[in-house]
Amino acid sequence: MKHLFLCLALSFSFITYAQNNAFQAGEKLTFTAGYNMSGLMTDFAQVTMETSSVKTKSSTLLRLKCKATTYSKWDNFFKIRDLYESYVNPKTLTPYLYKRDIDEGGYYKFVKYKFNHKTKSVKSLIRKKSKNFESGFWDRNETVKIGANTKDIITTIYHIRSLDIKKSNIGDSDTFTVLFDNKESKFSFTYVAKETINTALGKKECYKLRINLKNNDALKGNSNFLWLTADENKIPVYGKFNLAFGSGELKIKSATGLKN
Repeated sequence: MKHLFLCLALSFSFITYAQNNAFQAGEKLTFTAGYNMSGLMTDFAQVTMETSSVKTKSSTLLRLKCKATTYSKWDNFFKIRDLYESYVNPKTLTPYLYKRDIDEGGYYKFVKYKFNHKTKSVKSLIRKKSKNFESGFWDRNETVKIGANTKDIITTIYHIRSLDIKKSNIGDSDTFTVLFDNKESKFSFTYVAKETINTALGKKECYKLRINLKNNDALKGNSNFLWLTADENKIPVYGKFNLAFGSGELKIKSATGLKN
């Protein structure tokens, strides 16, 4: 499931500083995740993406929440309960806090990042289960140096929607950096076409983007694509990916609370 989230991490660096005019607090997107099992694409999980406002002592942040849950009939086969959260500036989408809490087939990991943009660093906590500790867990604390525009995976997923893609030309390509498991991963991506596709929301004209992931084996080949609606909301409505072990897809199921 983490690879499906990675597949969504795209951006165009020449418009990195765009303001967010695509979504607001109260939006909820629901997706169906499919995986190729024995040559048949099978729906096995639901993915939700939600936004909400969170007030702090000094400001109001936007909470970006992504949750992945296997359908009950697949829980005995491979149970997934994943939660990703980012707390960001609602206009610039600058991340301040990121949390990842995953439970996949009995494998557990918790990750927390505290961003310090002045020092270009992140205070990282990674917690895993272990039979060698009385508490059942071991913690690793680390300070990670990052680039000026490095973001977490969830912020990046939403960041693409704030970009003014309509000003880009077909064939434009660039890279973006995401911090994942304390490592910066480079994505290259290309705007390849504008297409109209059938979705659960009806026929939608979309920006079709090709994704390539450098120095990481999560994606394979040159046939990984994401479709975003070619409107002010820029909703990710469909994605198909060649993963390290098979292929997968994401399909929009419903969308509520849209800004535009």
